[in-house]
Amino acid sequence: MGRNDIYGRGVIVPERYRTADRALFERSGALRPSPADPLLRDLGRAADHSVLWVACAAVCAAAGGHARRGAVRGLLSVAGASALTNGLLKPLLPRRRPPARTDPKFARRTVPIPRSSSFPSGHAASAAAFATGMALESPAAGAVLAPLTAAVAYSRVHTGVHWPGDVVVGAAVGATVAWSTRRWWAVRNREPADVQVAAAAPALPSGEGMLLVVNRDAGTAEEIAAAVTAALPGVRRVDLDPDRDPAEQLGRLLAEDRPRAVGVCGGDGTVAAVLDVAVDARLPVAVFPGGTLNHFALDLGAVDLEETVRAVTAGQAVAVGLGQVTVTGPDGRTVRRFVNTASLGGYPDAVRLRQHWEPRIGKWPAAGLAMLAVLRTASPMPVRIDGAGRAVWLLFVGNGRYTPADQVPMSRAHLDPGTLDVRYLPAESRFSRLRLLVAAATGTLGASPMYRQRHSPTLSVEVIGDPVALATDGEVLADGTGFTFEVVPSALTVYRLAADQPASGPDPVSEPVAVSDPDSGAGSAGASDGAA
Repeated sequence: MGRNDIYGRGVIVPERYRTADRALFERSGALRPSPADPLLRDLGRAADHSVLWVACAAVCAAAGGHARRGAVRGLLSVAGASALTNGLLKPLLPRRRPPARTDPKFARRTVPIPRSSSFPSGHAASAAAFATGMALESPAAGAVLAPLTAAVAYSRVHTGVHWPGDVVVGAAVGATVAWSTRRWWAVRNREPADVQVAAAAPALPSGEGMLLVVNRDAGTAEEIAAAVTAALPGVRRVDLDPDRDPAEQLGRLLAEDRPRAVGVCGGDGTVAAVLDVAVDARLPVAVFPGGTLNHFALDLGAVDLEETVRAVTAGQAVAVGLGQVTVTGPDGRTVRRFVNTASLGGYPDAVRLRQHWEPRIGKWPAAGLAMLAVLRTASPMPVRIDGAGRAVWLLFVGNGRYTPADQVPMSRAHLDPGTLDVRYLPAESRFSRLRLLVAAATGTLGASPMYRQRHSPTLSVEVIGDPVALATDGEVLADGTGFTFEVVPSALTVYRLAADQPASGPDPVSEPVAVSDPDSGAGSAGASDGAA
């Protein structure tokens, strides 16, 4: 078999590798017929057009948490790997397919030979891209997928449509593409944020004295709430009415029950609403994440139900900081607190569109379409940031220091640093929208003039023109033209186990912290002692 029987002019490979390629292919072809033949043939067909990986992504998305993020990263990696192999590498590096296997014993395993270039294997690239993307977010899910990935890759040799070298290079391309997604979409840090201030909270051995507030419409809230009531049978569970203001409902419940602590089971919006009321009531909070993203719970390290239950029964807690914004708008001045983030500009508009479309097409499709619509139609927002005139596409304010600093913010290293994480996207330059998208796609956002980031204890934003929407913790809450952001350190007491806390109780008590109210001379004290 001569060199030109295997390789086109686009691929130049040393003789020893070509010899090994032929030998491995022939060894696979010499295997005796077995029940694995039709299985590998059907597996390769299932991976056509990445149908197999879309199905795996659907299963992982239903599991939630890291697996859901892994499914998204995996599918994006598959799209990139497929475009690179089929759109660039195959045309540039043509290679002939292996010769057809005519021996009748191969009938159970052979498939029609494609007409495209053999090098590299698109199936292997997609398989490796999905598994690697999944492993970056969820190593456990990646390990489960590894055997399936290897089987799909090998099936291309077993069925006679690829040389082994095609599969090896294809898998390397797919894994590299998936790994490169870290440059423009960072992997979330799995370690909980540091909290240096311990706080006093009542020990509730059976949950007696805790009011458990549940949003049944959130993700896995019903399942989590059932587990909480089983572990803490003394809690009193209350389900929120989705058609009523959660703060109003919780305020009435606290006045009637006078609990010693509050538990919350739901997503970030529910958690933020409950924490806001708990601060005014000076009550400690136990967070049991049951939503879609659960940003605060992940940063807090409250993803393990058993650990949170142990913290409640032992009375171990920490004090965390909150963000606060004073909004000046058509209805006067209002004060809003936020647990995670606040934003002005494109994001609030996208949230409103998502909420409008969500009942008809679902949350995630609505969110994606809303963001595309806003990016296409958004206009620069003229503002004064701490007195300096700017035009921006979006302004982000994080409660604490978010990482990474040069990409989309993912997580916090500390929950009470005393500073805001301020980021905005300037819109004064020509082609600023296009330059921003290119910088984000190439992982060079931190070095781009289209991106500004700093840390500050306060921030003043004045909108020049009509009122704009403010979104806090993923919910649009107010319109205004003036926004003053500040940090409220150690404002809230949250149950959490700490390595330096004894099992019998908490460390020394943190002092109460005032939450300022611009409409009065005095502040309302933040939660510190956990007593009702």
